[in-house]
Amino acid sequence: MVTTINLDAATEESRWTLPQARGLEAANASIAAPLLERNRWNWLIWWIAFAASLAGSIVFFIAIYLIFSRGIGIWGVNTTIVWGFAIANYVWWIGIGNAGTLISAMLLLMRQPWRASTNRFAEAMTLFAAAIAGIFPIIHLGRPLYFYWLMPYPNTMHLWPQWRSALIWDFWAILSYILFSIIFWYVGLIPDFATLRDRARTKAPALIYGALALGWRGSAQHWHAYEVLHLALACLGVPLVVSLHSVVGMDFATSLMPGWQETIFPPYFVVGAMYSGFAMVVCLAALVRWGFRLEGLITIAHFNVMAKVMLMASIVMGLSYATEWFTAWYGGERADRGLLAFEFTGTYAPMFCTLLLCNVVIPQAFWFSPIRRSIATVFAIAVLINIGMWLERILIVWNTLSHDYTPSMWRQFLPTVWDWLTTFGSFAFFVLLYLVFVRLVPVVSMHEVRKLIAQEGPR
Repeated sequence: MVTTINLDAATEESRWTLPQARGLEAANASIAAPLLERNRWNWLIWWIAFAASLAGSIVFFIAIYLIFSRGIGIWGVNTTIVWGFAIANYVWWIGIGNAGTLISAMLLLMRQPWRASTNRFAEAMTLFAAAIAGIFPIIHLGRPLYFYWLMPYPNTMHLWPQWRSALIWDFWAILSYILFSIIFWYVGLIPDFATLRDRARTKAPALIYGALALGWRGSAQHWHAYEVLHLALACLGVPLVVSLHSVVGMDFATSLMPGWQETIFPPYFVVGAMYSGFAMVVCLAALVRWGFRLEGLITIAHFNVMAKVMLMASIVMGLSYATEWFTAWYGGERADRGLLAFEFTGTYAPMFCTLLLCNVVIPQAFWFSPIRRSIATVFAIAVLINIGMWLERILIVWNTLSHDYTPSMWRQFLPTVWDWLTTFGSFAFFVLLYLVFVRLVPVVSMHEVRKLIAQEGPR
């Protein structure tokens, strides 16, 4: 049993663990219970969410099948706006995916204690989002069955990829990032698999988790090798994440289109990825906290500090928007100034204003401590931020392609039902993967939480 300690409320809100979870056995039990004591755990809400997300995922794959069989003409793309939803969704998902590893790796290198309760589901978010992001460039191709032509492989026709094409950069960036994310995520799970192996009460879980633990025994030699490897992977992860989303930014910046050929795009895309990713981590943290009763491990202090990070990112995003506007005006190019006017007064002006409201204006509420310490309010603002960042990705594509240099080519994008089904279906597939993850794997890192509890100790 864990003894409850009466603490002052203000003091308690600044701690990363609460009394009900402040104990090594209590922490292990609260995290492992949903996996090993399923008969005592109510999975009704999980099954409802699983059924809904499975239905949405089936719709997603039906839409992909129709794209393969009928072509991308079932989308709303036209001769001017050739990217539509596909590339915008790709940029949004890869941004979500980038943030998980960036958050985990950077917080590990900076030795931030609040990382312990959030890194596991942030890294899983990275893995699933990056995998979904990789689908969109493939189905966007006119002949998606030949996507493997992007790889330099020996063939009878002596075809080699065009290394000046952004598609090649994306292919290698996504592939390397997914492989790294799998390794980084799995290495962090090894000690927890050993804990589940030792706590298992039946033979099947003990064998499965034992195999996944790779013979981990928790010796000093094992821990030393683990710490060295984990730290080395974190050092590799940060530049990999920055380079990956810089490549995504250069997909646009290396073109000659107005509004795209800007040197600010690579760092601007990296900050945007961190921004949307942190917002998604907040949403997942709130749901995991509620669904698995982890109020003692994911505390108000976590939401407070994540709200501060999102506030900082919103200011940087606002500065980036202002820089784009100033550059368009100061450069004096008629096409750039016309595009800027189109953003505020054109067809998509209501969406652009909503974008600014969600990404810049509303997050300023985080200046106030009561807002940052209200989990419901932080969750709601995080949802709005993700909506705003999705609108930003959409409008980066739509505004420029529908209002470029040639007025005769100006036309608007009208999405079809298949555009929407592909978009919402991808989100349902992400939810499905995440639900499977939380059912099979500890959603919070047990060994890092134990380390944090030992450092905090009773007060």
